[in-house]
Amino acid sequence: MRSEVLLRNPRKTGTAASESRTTPQNGCALGAPRKGQRVPLPVSGHASVPFPLLRWLAVSVFVISSTLNYIDRALLSTLAPLLMAEMHLTQVRFGFLISAFSIAYAASSLFAGWFLDRVGVTSGICGAVAWWSAAAISTAFTRNLAGLACARAALGIGESAGVPAAGKLNGLYLEPSERALGAALNQVGLSLGLALAPLSIGIAQAYGWRIPFIFTGALGFLWIPLWIALSRAIRPKYADQEFEVHSSSSWAILLDRRLAVLVFANVLWMGSYSLWSNWTTLYLVKVHGLTLVQTARFVWIPPLVSNIGGFFGGWLSLKWIEHGNHPVAARRRAIWVSAAGSLFTLLLPLAPDARWATAIISVSFFFALAGSVNIYALPIDIFGPARSGLAIAALTCAFGILQTVISPVVGYLGDHRLYQQVVWLVTLPLLAGGLVLQLLKLTPEEYQNASNRAAS
Repeated sequence: MRSEVLLRNPRKTGTAASESRTTPQNGCALGAPRKGQRVPLPVSGHASVPFPLLRWLAVSVFVISSTLNYIDRALLSTLAPLLMAEMHLTQVRFGFLISAFSIAYAASSLFAGWFLDRVGVTSGICGAVAWWSAAAISTAFTRNLAGLACARAALGIGESAGVPAAGKLNGLYLEPSERALGAALNQVGLSLGLALAPLSIGIAQAYGWRIPFIFTGALGFLWIPLWIALSRAIRPKYADQEFEVHSSSSWAILLDRRLAVLVFANVLWMGSYSLWSNWTTLYLVKVHGLTLVQTARFVWIPPLVSNIGGFFGGWLSLKWIEHGNHPVAARRRAIWVSAAGSLFTLLLPLAPDARWATAIISVSFFFALAGSVNIYALPIDIFGPARSGLAIAALTCAFGILQTVISPVVGYLGDHRLYQQVVWLVTLPLLAGGLVLQLLKLTPEEYQNASNRAAS
């Protein structure tokens, strides 16, 4: 089944005619030359990679950078009891430490997305990985709260490019129907980082909490030459779309009403993700009385379960797309299913012990990821790969702002043992996020394109 999309000023199609099966791409990103005209989806002549396994291999190696990203980020919360004891920090001050990262993350996200669209994925991500790896290593040499805050802020600046780069890479290497699965695979990398971080507990107790930061930072510098070599060997399927929009007009996307809807929905959705990414260890310590060593038996489970949730969300939208639904409509349905499943989080205050608490947190994380992979795939559907770096960066910027605000609030509620209020704070907005996405309207031409696919 050959795919067709609406384009403005279509390029030569290169090897498009030889493609045996592609999934239609939303025409919003590029417009149409005249009403009703359809042309084949362009791919990049000699640079395209027709073999799915090679494309997925490239995506999988790229995802390793996401794993390193989250190991560096998660070390702080994983080793929080040691840090807090040494520097005499309350949960509120720890929350402000997270906010230092989040402020820098949010403030630099839009520039990071623009930079990726300007210089390309490979140059952009290699610079970002080098930056955040150096910032992670610098954490080991801090001596007080101010130094930690500066190191975390530097980490936030570099890591703000991680998620937009992964989204842009999915738009270049994967077909539209595969992109939520690509986002799920990237979430596997992120969650794997959260799951691997507890392995540092034994090292920290034996040699001090500073050594893990040095070790994980060094791994980032080893990944850079690996990706450079692989990206030259396996070129993107849609390589000719990477630089389609000139920088003079790329910022105009920030005024697009559809992007504003996505940003607002992401703010409502990601509170649950932020909570379990940063507070699971402290929750088990403060609520269920576990020691830091005992938490290592549990804190790796929710991130791994969330990986399944990411693939579940990607699978849902993939199946609905294959049944003729437009990608945007399919992803909205998957997000509604995820929001309904997240209501299980409200049972957390009733958990009698750490095992039940871990199980409920895992379910919550499962559905948070199932919806998240679809939210982060929507900008590629709507705006196309060329502008996806800046579009996804707008979502990560909003997430950084959310985390800046919510972290001290969670810390305050935690210090006063108001954990039930924390659960309500991050669960009910998920339903609101699903409602907001109903404002994301599709044009008649887009619905017609979906109908044509289903008929063919």
